[in-house]
Amino acid sequence: MSVNSVIGGMSVAQLRGNEAVTNQIPVIDFGLLKQKSTLPARSVIIEDIKNACQKLGCFHVVNHGISKSVISGALEAASAFFQQAAEKKSEFESYDLRKPVRYEAALQGNNNKSRLLLKHYANPLKDWIPFWPQNPPHYRENMGAYSKEIQRVAVQLIDAILESLGLGSNYQTEKLENGMQLMALNYYPNKNTSQNFKLGLPAHSDYGFITIIFQTCDGLQISHNNGDTWQPVHIQSGALHVHLGDHMEVLSNGTYRSLVHQAVLGCEERISMASIHGFSMDEKVGALKELVDEQHPKRYRESSFRDFLEFISTGRNFGGKSFIKSLRIA
Repeated sequence: MSVNSVIGGMSVAQLRGNEAVTNQIPVIDFGLLKQKSTLPARSVIIEDIKNACQKLGCFHVVNHGISKSVISGALEAASAFFQQAAEKKSEFESYDLRKPVRYEAALQGNNNKSRLLLKHYANPLKDWIPFWPQNPPHYRENMGAYSKEIQRVAVQLIDAILESLGLGSNYQTEKLENGMQLMALNYYPNKNTSQNFKLGLPAHSDYGFITIIFQTCDGLQISHNNGDTWQPVHIQSGALHVHLGDHMEVLSNGTYRSLVHQAVLGCEERISMASIHGFSMDEKVGALKELVDEQHPKRYRESSFRDFLEFISTGRNFGGKSFIKSLRIA
């Protein structure tokens, strides 16, 4: 698989011209978002983000400033890890969700491997990188560079999403900069026609504020009606895909909704690099006081990332939006 073929640049105009191909997923120009001095342009982007979050719960990001070499380096590191012999990967194999690094070979039907998974924490990078794999030798350097850049983008995107809720810029910046980042690296083999399944990752929503995804080929699907219908997320050259998680739904008191998504197997192998972002492990997330009043009462109980881990560790996670459903106030 060539990683360079999926990270070339495209202009915003080109991407918007392909709107029919992207099934109306909005395109956000991160370059304009960063230019806080050009207030009219930023205001337009903030409004675009608001519309995307309200209507779809996701958007693409272009001009994010992450170089092709950093992205390709991370993809090569992930690919090299998954291509290692099983005994080398088994050092990190675990079903303990609290492990700082965890490898898993997911199975479906007749013990066929539908997905290889490597998860590890990444922020603050200096605290977590000592736990990361040392093989392949370039893994820590390459994935570290990518994780750091994605964290930078995530903080600014979440800040913009909160601004789109009318909260002003830099509302929770310190908590976000010191918050949690979880890298979930997925390897999906090409689909064998003799296999009787096509699902690589079942339908679910993520727990954090946002998830930023880079995928090497199509396979991600999203649903706006909790799995009744599915829409493919077609890759866009050089673009990142961003969707909202459960804690953003809680934080916004239901103004924005987390997005249900799944992954299907295709005709070629695929790598997906997902970076999930939120507050620190024990920081409780609740509805922002500015978004709660008599007409809009509090809709969710507070929870932390540790609460989420406890929830899924006790076997109460049945996919979909089961976690956030458990937080709803009757």
